Amino acid sequence: MKVIALDPGYDRCGLAVIERDDTGKETLLDSACLTTNKEDAFEKRLLSITNEFRAYIEKHSPDACVLETLFFAKNQKTAMHVAEARGALILTVTQLNVPLHEFTPKQVKIAVTGDGAATKQQVMLMLPRLIKIEKAIQYDDEYDAIAVGLTGSVTLSAKY
Repeated sequence: MKVIALDPGYDRCGLAVIERDDTGKETLLDSACLTTNKEDAFEKRLLSITNEFRAYIEKHSPDACVLETLFFAKNQKTAMHVAEARGALILTVTQLNVPLHEFTPKQVKIAVTGDGAATKQQVMLMLPRLIKIEKAIQYDDEYDAIAVGLTGSVTLSAKY
């Protein structure tokens, strides 16, 4: 089973592709952090992210897409833009007929660390112990996508 995981955003969008074999071993096939030009209009940034995400899905042909439920930030304008980007990315997955599954932040923390109250730092420290990450990761959005991908891989493996 292969899942594509998404940490939605319009400034940065974390992506990860994780494959689980018949023995239950997970492999990180690819991960990335898509970024947009801060000087571009929001709609142009949204188009850029969705086009790159579509190409990523088409390249990897996942069995499912997984993402974390929306977490509301303190900045309402940012929260609205992230929600809009999330909607556009969900539409992209739906148009490509990839089944979509969502997990709460608590579910992801429990799956990765065993503690639903774990910090972002604790999740990031645990990930290399669970899956081999062979490259330097610059943004936490990519780590978030890997964490959601592992959660999806473990949780959905019985369904696929």
